[in-house]
Amino acid sequence: MGVKLLCLVILVENIWRKCHKVIVNIVNLVITVLTEKDISQVSRVSSALGNPTRLKIVDLISETKRPLHIKAVAEIMKKDYAAVYRHVKVLQGSGLLEVYEVGRSRVLYPKNVELIKQFIQVANKMIQEKE
Repeated sequence: MGVKLLCLVILVENIWRKCHKVIVNIVNLVITVLTEKDISQVSRVSSALGNPTRLKIVDLISETKRPLHIKAVAEIMKKDYAAVYRHVKVLQGSGLLEVYEVGRSRVLYPKNVELIKQFIQVANKMIQEKE
């Protein structure tokens, strides 16, 4: 009886270890899997920054110490106000910046400068590693 019980205990212990590993792996997988909402938001941000003009706008307003008027951004970039405004609406929709109305002017302000800079740095690193 003692040997059978010991074998049973060892068997149960081995099964528990294997099940525990599987459970831990499943939990880790669930934690790292993005929800549909997360995927949608990441896609929106990536799409917004995938356009060179929008990336330049985000970079420009991220580098300044104060909010910029859309008109000033258009002048700096040598682009039409209406074209810049359309790009700004996409960036605003992706949550990268806010637009405040000051009188008849629209002022741009980045939502999270440090995260934007980190995103650009990571993208640059990925490009450099590819080369």
